[in-house]
Amino acid sequence: MKRSRIGLPTRLLVITALSAIAAYGQKYSAPSPSETAIKVSAAPPIDPAKVALGRRLFFDTRLSADEWLSCSTCHDPAHGYSEGRTISVGVFGRRGRRHTPTLIGRDSGQAEFWDGRTATLQDQVLQPILDPDEMGMTVEAVLKRLSQDPTYRGLTRESMADALASYVRTIRSENSNLDLFLDRWPGVFTDQELQGLQLFRGKARCYLCHSGNQFTDESFHNTGVAWHDGALKDEGRAAITGKTYHKGAFKTPTLREVARRGPYMHDGSLLTLEDVIDYYDRGGNQNPYLDENIVPLSLTDEEKKALLAFLKTGLSGSVVEGTVPKPLQARNRY
Repeated sequence: MKRSRIGLPTRLLVITALSAIAAYGQKYSAPSPSETAIKVSAAPPIDPAKVALGRRLFFDTRLSADEWLSCSTCHDPAHGYSEGRTISVGVFGRRGRRHTPTLIGRDSGQAEFWDGRTATLQDQVLQPILDPDEMGMTVEAVLKRLSQDPTYRGLTRESMADALASYVRTIRSENSNLDLFLDRWPGVFTDQELQGLQLFRGKARCYLCHSGNQFTDESFHNTGVAWHDGALKDEGRAAITGKTYHKGAFKTPTLREVARRGPYMHDGSLLTLEDVIDYYDRGGNQNPYLDENIVPLSLTDEEKKALLAFLKTGLSGSVVEGTVPKPLQARNRY
C-alpha cells in the first residue's frame, strides 16, 4: 500500500487538532468545581525501588483468596493490560460486573475505574484485593500471608498501595506510528491510515473525547452503551455522584494500544473495532442522557476502513513497564 509523503504544514495541522480540548459535554449542565466528587492532585515522583516492589506484587497470586489470581490475571500484559473476556471473573469463579479496563497510561493522577470512584491510584490498587468478587481478601490477610517472605518484610498497607501504584504508573505505550509521525517520520502512514487520522480529528469526531497524550479527556460520557430496552442497565458515574448528567456515563478509556484490547466498552459488549466504529457511526443508543457529541456520523465504507486502519496501526507501539517514564510535560506533543 502506498506510503504518504507528509510535509511539515500537515504535521502542524494534525498537532493543532490533537491538542484541541473537547468543546462540548453532556446535554445537562456540567458540574461546578465545588460539585466535583474527585479531587485530582499531581502524581509524586516515581521511586525505582517502589516500582520493583510493586511489580513483584502485581504478579503475585498470594494477593487473592484462592492464591490463583494476581493483578496480572485480569490486567494481562499480553492483552494491553486488559482482558480478553467480556466480563472479568474473580476468585472461585465469581463473575464481576464490568469489563477489565486497561492500565496503560495511568500516570495522570486522575479519577480511576470506569465510574471514577477512587481519586488516586493508591486507592484504586487496593480495591480489587478487597472486592469479594475479584480477589476476595483483606489488606490485613494479605500482609499476614506475605510477612513470611523476606522480600516483603516491613510491608504495610500504605507501602503496598504506594508500590503497586508506582508500578502501574510506569505502564505506558511508546513509539506508535503517530508518535513517529509527529517526530518527523513522514513515511510511517499509508494513504489510507492518513485518511483515518484525518477522520479521527474531523468527521468521525473521535478527538472530542480521545484527546491529549493518552487519547482520553479523563472525563465521563454517556455514549448509550448502558441503555437497553428503554432503561439504563448500569448507572455508571451517577451511582457515585448522584448527578443526573452522569447517568450512564463512563470514563473515556485511552486509545493507545486499542487494537490489542478487545472486547470494548465498560461491559465488553462490542467485540471488535469494526463493531465500535459501526456503533458510533449510527449515533450510539439513543437515551435521555446521551452525550450531545454522540450523533450519526454517516461514514462511508471507505471511511470506516480508513479509520479502522489508523486505529489498528497508528496508536499501536511498544508497551513499556517497570522503568520510570520521562516527565509528562516533556512528552506532551498532542
